[in-house]
Amino acid sequence: MIRLRDKETGADLGSISEEELAFLQEQLEEESSEDTDYYINRTELDILKENGPPDLIRTLQDALGDREGIEIQWTEE
Repeated sequence: MIRLRDKETGADLGSISEEELAFLQEQLEEESSEDTDYYINRTELDILKENGPPDLIRTLQDALGDREGIEIQWTEE
């Protein structure tokens, strides 16, 4: 399992599967091969909704809340 956290606050956002992480890695830009964080804003979330796994999209929507964007960090458990 993969654990997601709000990079700014450290708040736990929940767990996602290896497949869901692979989807994020395919869809979002990584700065390096060791990159473990992503910035997601409302526009990107709308794009992810088109083909994204529903549970992952729900987790990201909940994390974003009423903010314009969020930087999430993932770690393997």
